[in-house]
Amino acid sequence: MAQGKRISVDIHPAALQAIQALGAAARQARLQAGEGQAAAAARLGVHVQTIGRIESGEPGVAIGHVLGLLALYGLTAAPQAAAAGEAGA
Repeated sequence: MAQGKRISVDIHPAALQAIQALGAAARQARLQAGEGQAAAAARLGVHVQTIGRIESGEPGVAIGHVLGLLALYGLTAAPQAAAAGEAGA
């Protein structure tokens, strides 16, 4: 996906909720660390807008940036097995 493009495919509601929860957790951890978005962006090596997109739960952000931001503040994201009947939904 080219930088600056927004994802335009339908995303399963559970996936979107997970993305938004990761963004909210990253924002909370950043604020608890007393850092602004600019400081987080500098540490991660991305534009400050990328931090805002992650924290707002925007689904087009590179997964490496999301995981990198979480790691800056000691957080991790682990995949969860899909419940029976949800695979491919």
